[in-house]
Parts: sequence; structure tokens; C-alpha cells
Amino acid sequence: MQGELSDLQMRAQLRTLECHSGVNLSSNDYLGLATDPRLKAAFLAALQPNCQMGSTGSRLLSGNSRDWEQVEEEFAEFAGTSHAIYFSSGYAANIGLLSSLLGPADWVFSDSLNHASIIDGIRLSGARKVIYRHRDLNELEDALALRDNEPGCKMIVTESVFSMDGDRAPLGELLLLGGKYGAELIVDEAHATGVHGPQGRGLAAEAGIVDNVLALVHTCGKALASMGAFVCSGSTVKQFLINRARTFIFSTAMPPYFAYQISAALRIAASADLERCSLTEVAESLRALLREAGFNTGTSSSQIIPVMLGDNEVALYFAAELRRNGFAVRAIRPPTVSPGTSRLRLSLTTKITREQVNELVGVMTAAREKLAPAPYA
Repeated sequence: MQGELSDLQMRAQLRTLECHSGVNLSSNDYLGLATDPRLKAAFLAALQPNCQMGSTGSRLLSGNSRDWEQVEEEFAEFAGTSHAIYFSSGYAANIGLLSSLLGPADWVFSDSLNHASIIDGIRLSGARKVIYRHRDLNELEDALALRDNEPGCKMIVTESVFSMDGDRAPLGELLLLGGKYGAELIVDEAHATGVHGPQGRGLAAEAGIVDNVLALVHTCGKALASMGAFVCSGSTVKQFLINRARTFIFSTAMPPYFAYQISAALRIAASADLERCSLTEVAESLRALLREAGFNTGTSSSQIIPVMLGDNEVALYFAAELRRNGFAVRAIRPPTVSPGTSRLRLSLTTKITREQVNELVGVMTAAREKLAPAPYA
């Protein structure tokens, strides 16, 4: 173990835990609900004298409650599906969903930049997998056509907003390709939930394709400032997950009072159109300023803005300079991203002001001037 840790240190890839201070640009609290007094009030209201502090077991044993059934109904209505089922994390949701629905006789087509939870869910399923280049519809269609007559079910899996590049999946086109070649579509809305689409319902709702998607995964630990995730689907998929998803069956249920926090967060997020609009405007402004200053922000089109720097040490340098000037930023390096694509991941929230955006670009520009020659793209 020590040898591997030393090797990571030598390659500037060793991770450490830190407590952030300053302007937080690493947070997924996109709507700023983590400190919202309305969310705190809902949580405290749930802690009545007769509240049950522990669930006492899995949902299939003693841990089910009307509180969780109620919030599942609320979330299904929000997502635009007939049913939803709660998992203790987004990771558990993707693992449970993919390892349940897919088997060794099936085919899965996965975007190359999909999240680790999707990758691990596919691995655990044993399904035959095809990893297509990021958002490359031509490569995906070729792969689907090549296996058009193969037995087994076929599924396309994608994030809607990609967590490291901040760009968007072409969901409408993916659905059309799936229909053409008999493949179902699964969409992970983790970084779109609460932020994009009508009432923050995600990019599938924005594209008007919810009714045609096999399953949507909406997480609660980002814009909803809570915990866990919902797989939103039809009744058959939900019943199948109750009976087959090991991350659901063998996990102790969350305590009933926590359902009230999620319910309140959902109501607040659904009515946060002004906040969503403001966040979009600030993100567009920062992206434009960084590009004008000569920084590469990739294909970002969301509240997640990467600054592509390439080299691990350079990414660490810029992150350190930003932290020294009051901005909490972490360098993103392999294996989280591909070798040679180390970056800063600027994750914007409604707490970020335009003045702070301008200051950030100034700090980045000054930091670059200290490097000669600038060793990044």
C-alpha cells in the first residue's frame, strides 16, 4: 500500500481530505439550499417528540414507512414518471439499477465520460459493453447497427449533464437512435436535477422525452442539499428493483424524518426559477470571461466549468493560487479524468456573485503570468 501511495505522490495524483474555506467553487450545492432556513425548518419540524430516529431495518423488513412512500410519490410527480424508488445514494441507485436490469446476455452502450457509478454498475451486471466516444452519435450508431441482430436487450446509458466537462448529452438524438435499433435509454440527471429543465426537472423533461425513457436517476445530494437518489420509472421497473436491486434490498432504510427534508427541498427547488436563471447567467459570464482571457473551458454549457490545464502539477499550481486568494478550488487529476486532461472544475452555485467571478478571472490571469512559458492548452 505504501508503495502505491508513494507512486501517486510522485505523479501528483495523491488525494487528501481538506476542509474548504473561502468562496466555494467545488460545491454541488447549486441552489444554495444547504444553508436555506426553509430547509432547516422542515427538518426540525419533522423531529417531533414522537418521531422515530432510526428506521430499524431495510425497507423490505421493518424499515418501510408511509413517509418514504409519500416522498416517492412526490418525486415521481416531479420527474414526470408514474413511480419512483429511493436509494441511499446516487452511487447505490446506479449500481442497483444497472446491475439489476442488465445481465451477461445483454448489451449496454455507455458514453466514455459517464460517472464511476455507471461504470461500476455495468461491470457488476456482467453485460457486454460498448464504450462510445463522448457524445459521438456516429460511433454510437455504428456500434448499435453492428449488433442490431444480436440477442439480448440493449440499453444506452448516459449522464444528462456530465460531471467533469459540464456539457450536455444529446438526449433527443440518443432516444431516436435507441428507437431505431431497439435500445432503451437510461439517463442520470444528477447534475441537472433542480438546475435545468422546467421547474428543475432535468434535461429529459426539457427535451420532452420523459415518457420514452426507461429510467431516470435524480440525486438529492447536489441541488437538493439532501442525500440519496430516486430511480424514476414505470411500475414494472420499480417492482423489479424492489425484488432485484441488491443496494436496495440489503441496505438499512434511511430514518423516516429525513423524507421531510427531501420533500421540502423538492418544493423549494421546483419554485426556484429566478435562482436557476441567475445561476445560468453567472455561468455564461464566467465562461465568456475565461475564454476571452485565453483559458480553455472545453465544451461546458452548464453551471460546471472546467479549466483544462493538462498537466497535473500545473493544475495543482493554479488550485493553490486560487486558494491563496480566497477561492476554494481543487485540482481534478487522473484517474478521475483521463491522463493529460487535468483541470480545475469550477462548480458554480447561486452564492457566487459577478464581482467574485471577475476577481476569479483576475487571479487566474495573474497566476498564469508567473508561468513561463505557459505549459497548458
